[in-house]
Order: sequence, then C-alpha cells, then structure tokens
Amino acid sequence: MKLLLRIVLIIVCFCVAEANAFAAKPRKAQLMDREYWVSLASKMAVPVLENMAKGELQKNMQTEFSPSFDNRNRKVLYMECFGRLMAGIAPWLSLPDDNTAEGKRRRQLREWALASYKNAVDPSSPDYLCWGIGGQNLVDAAYIAESFLRAWDTLWLPLDTLTKKRYISEFIKLRRIDPPYTNWLLFSSTIESFIAKAGGPFDEYRVNSACRKMEEWYVGDGWYSDGPHFAFDYYSSYVFHPMYLETLQAMADAKVNSRLDYKKYYDRELMRCQKYAIVLERLISPEGTFPVFGRSIPYRMAAMQPLALMAWYRKLPKDLTNGQVRAALTKVLHRMFDTQDNFNAGGYLTIGFCGHQPDIADWYTNNGSLYMTSLAFMPLGLPADDAFWTDAAQPWTQVKAWSGQEFPKDHAWKDNIVTHDKW
Repeated sequence: MKLLLRIVLIIVCFCVAEANAFAAKPRKAQLMDREYWVSLASKMAVPVLENMAKGELQKNMQTEFSPSFDNRNRKVLYMECFGRLMAGIAPWLSLPDDNTAEGKRRRQLREWALASYKNAVDPSSPDYLCWGIGGQNLVDAAYIAESFLRAWDTLWLPLDTLTKKRYISEFIKLRRIDPPYTNWLLFSSTIESFIAKAGGPFDEYRVNSACRKMEEWYVGDGWYSDGPHFAFDYYSSYVFHPMYLETLQAMADAKVNSRLDYKKYYDRELMRCQKYAIVLERLISPEGTFPVFGRSIPYRMAAMQPLALMAWYRKLPKDLTNGQVRAALTKVLHRMFDTQDNFNAGGYLTIGFCGHQPDIADWYTNNGSLYMTSLAFMPLGLPADDAFWTDAAQPWTQVKAWSGQEFPKDHAWKDNIVTHDKW
C-alpha cells in the first residue's frame, strides 16, 4: 500500500512539473497569436460560407435550439448565423490579397462570402434568407448591414447592381417591424444609416430618435441601460457601443445634414466606448476568464466586442497597450476554445459558454445566434505587421494586480462634450 502511494505521489509530482514546464514554455513554442486567431476564425467561417456559397447551408447545417426555444419560425437561425459571422470577420476579409497561407485562406473566404451575400437575397436560391417573417429579422439584418459598413469597399461595392437593389428593398421592408423599447432601436438605426450611406431612401427619424434615446439611456462609466431600466448584462458590448458608433459614422459618411451633429455625437460615444474597453480589460482574470452574468451569455467572446473594436480602430485608450490587450484576448480564446466541446460534428458552434452547455440558453437562442462570438475577431482586420500583432505580449491589469506589480488605478470618467440640436 505504501509503495502504491509513493508511485501515485511520484506520478502527481511529475504531472505538476510537466504542467509547470509547459506553462513556462516561450510563446513561440505555441501557435503564434495571429496564426491562432486565424485558425479559430477559419474554423467558424468555413462550414458556414463554403455551404452557403453553394446554396447548401440550410440543407447541411447541423442545428441546435434552446431547450426553451419559443414558437418562432426556426428558419431565423440561418440569417442569425450568416449575419453575425460576417459582422465579425468582415474587417479581416477587407485586407488586401497576398500570397501567404493566411492570404490565400482569406481570399477563398471572401469569394465564398460574396457568393453567400448574393444567395441571401436571391429568391431562387435555396439559401434565400427568411426576410420579413418576424421581428428577429430586424436584429440580424442589422448585423448584415453592419458587415457592409465594416468592409464597404470589399463586401458591399463588389456586389452586382441587382443584388444591391435587393438588399435595399429587403431592408426597407423591415420598417414594418416595430422594435421593442430596448437596444433594438439600434438595429433600426444601423440599417437606416447603412441605406443612407448607400444612397438609398433612409428614414431619418429612426436614426435620430435612436441616437436621442442612447443619450437618455447612458448611465455613466461606459455603461448603457437597456431601455428605461438598467440590466446588468453584456448588451453594452453586444449592441450599444458598436452599433451606436457605426450609426453615427455612417450618417457622417453619408453627409446627412440633420438636427444632430453626428460628428460631435461620435466623438463623445468614442470616449465612452474607450472607457468601457478599460472596464472589459479589467474583467479578464490572470487565468483568462471573465465573469459570466446576464442573459445571452452563449454569445461567448462577443462580450469583448468593444475592446476588439477599439483595437481594430487603433483607438485603444492610453491605459491599454496593444501587447496587453492582445495577450489578454488570446488567453481568453485559448481558455474557451482549446479543450472544450464548442463545435458539433459538422463543425458548427454548439450552444454553451465554454463548451456544450445547452441549459444556459435563453428562449431565443439557437446555434446560429452564437456566431456573434466572431465579433471579437475584428483585430484581424489589422495587417500582420501592425503593432497590435508585433508588440511584445504584456501582462494585463489583473495579472499585474494579483502578482504585486504596479498597475493603473481605475477612476470615474465623465465626458465634456456638449451637443445641441443644430436648429
């Protein structure tokens, strides 16, 4: 018995030593950060776009629905999957072609994406999306519009004239959907601001009323209330900051002259988003985890979208360096995706947060919804030689704090930009 205990103790010590040695290995012994991000983005995108480009997504996708899924038409899943995926990888696909392995992969995905966009609005395609069958369509049409805004020259302009007309027509038809008095107002404003930038007949009231509500619902330190009552969740990440910024930018790009000064509104919202990015970075633990709270948590990495957005914009606040943000996000990606059951046998995402956990799904969740996790991949839109990828990895705030290092103290933040109607 004593001999057995000694053997077990030796094995345990050996395993611990091996684990510590692995943790101490230099990063070059693992996949390089960008290569790892590309591999994950590709793993999510290939099954969706390869099938949809051939008009076979709705035929071949292995689907999954929340145990409490409501009675809505289940075909909404495909629009959710496509729109959310494209909103996340659009910046990456907008990079110019090159002959690297990544460049060849990116070029193939872009070709599939352009074919998929065409099929999405072609009534003769088996992958024509379920435009207008319910309120959920407003949500995911907004993510499609957002993907165009994020890769205008690469994903919108190359589309043929008929396909563009079909998109404008489908977007306009969605005006019959009355959005709930929540973050949904930004789905309408994102679509309408896209139409404005595309030179179509947009609804100025849907844009400006959403902007005014965002100002009323801002509660401070980067957080928005999801409607009149504050909810402690990640919807400031999923919707508020990105879609508010993009609505304002699209209206400025379209040179719309309305009562609102979109540039001033944008500058103020950018600072709020930077403050919120600081909050998000501080939520990442030394182990690469972040707190699980609120609804829609199966959206996984979408909780980090504003941090990724600021990195892609090259607008990280001064308290955050490229090296620490990349290191923190990469650690979370490894923690979430390396060993857990996040994909089904067909290569599609499973319902869960860190693995397959279907019981955490909300009543509106399906595995198409989950492609919102791709929104954290926006820094791939920065070229490989950008400082975000080439700067040395640095410890992020919680690593410093919990190892006795100096770190910046947090502080309350208030903006000093005042906006008035122009007339």
